[in-house]
Amino acid sequence: MQAKGLLNRLLKIYLQRHVKKLFAKVNWQYKPVKQNSHVPRRQSALPAKVLKKLYAAERPLLLIGSQSMLLTEEVQALATAVKRLKIPVYLSGMARGLLGMDCELQLRHKRRQALKDADLVILAGVPCDFRLDYGQHIRSSSFLISVNRSRTDLYKNRRPDIAIQRDAGVFLTALAEEMKQKAQWPGWLGQLQKRDVQRENEISVQVETKGDLINPLLLCREIEKQLSPESILIADGGDFVGTASYILRPRGPLTWLDPGVFGTLGVGAGFGLGAKLCNPQAVVWIIFGDGSLGYSLAEFDTFARHKIPVIAVVGNDACWSQIAREQVEMLGDDVGTVLARSEYHKAVEGLGARGFLLTQPWKIPEVLQQAQKTALTGTPVLINVHLDKSDFRKGSISV
Repeated sequence: MQAKGLLNRLLKIYLQRHVKKLFAKVNWQYKPVKQNSHVPRRQSALPAKVLKKLYAAERPLLLIGSQSMLLTEEVQALATAVKRLKIPVYLSGMARGLLGMDCELQLRHKRRQALKDADLVILAGVPCDFRLDYGQHIRSSSFLISVNRSRTDLYKNRRPDIAIQRDAGVFLTALAEEMKQKAQWPGWLGQLQKRDVQRENEISVQVETKGDLINPLLLCREIEKQLSPESILIADGGDFVGTASYILRPRGPLTWLDPGVFGTLGVGAGFGLGAKLCNPQAVVWIIFGDGSLGYSLAEFDTFARHKIPVIAVVGNDACWSQIAREQVEMLGDDVGTVLARSEYHKAVEGLGARGFLLTQPWKIPEVLQQAQKTALTGTPVLINVHLDKSDFRKGSISV
């Protein structure tokens, strides 16, 4: 007993010294101070060349990315400015939802073709990275205006005709204020809208494709039908989330959160937690891929203990599909991409949440409604949806 007691004391002394050494330089009296970040603001006047080129353009196109949403208190002013500019616009990343559901200026499909046809392109907080094929999606004869907080991103991969280092949201708001004459491009907008309708019709046909399990397009269509105006969408995944981004329409600004351009999977539960705590009245939907859920599953314990009733939908196709699709085709090997159809609905019930298993298409509306009713009681929900394989996003490498 004495030897055991001595050993325990020595172990305690060692651990205390070790921990003290590890944290020797920590300032335990430190008080956090809000850091003032430099926001590149509007200069004394916008370059006259921007307005001149815009007035002269026949087929202008505006791309707005996540960076434009950083000044959250000015988002409504940005939305108003974009509508006033009347330039056909594509929204990406967390800019989704900026213009609401039904703004006629907003386009959702055939972006690559639109970029090839446009004679003037404004990149607002959007770098020329792999999503634009490093600038190759924009034809060489187009006049390119890039607005970005980062000087590096301004010139990344393709040098713009006009480069403006400034907050993109502030720039667009100022541009709308400076416009003295009405600039409208109804013929060009109509052409792009027609393509959107054609693509929506193609998707509607694909929704009807039947398999042994559930068509991911059908699932997303049914979720879209049940989204309320108070919904916030959290995206955490690859292929399934990419599919959802074509179908789900955020109801307003700042209602879409995703892993970002680098695909930092695992953000879903944390984003969902923050979104629900900051917006208690909102219905928070987390769209998970089955691969990405592995990073967040344990957080259902947090949701359950603190009665944070998020609704999670897991697209379970037992695969890292976004990787497998290209890997198998190029290398003929699915190594590292195969997953199991794990019983995630049972796992979350062990953590105190409510789980649903969904394998039959005709039960989708009923299960979605049950999930929402359960969430109203303060219980978090996870719906484990067994998906059929899909080639809807064949050739895509990003969401």
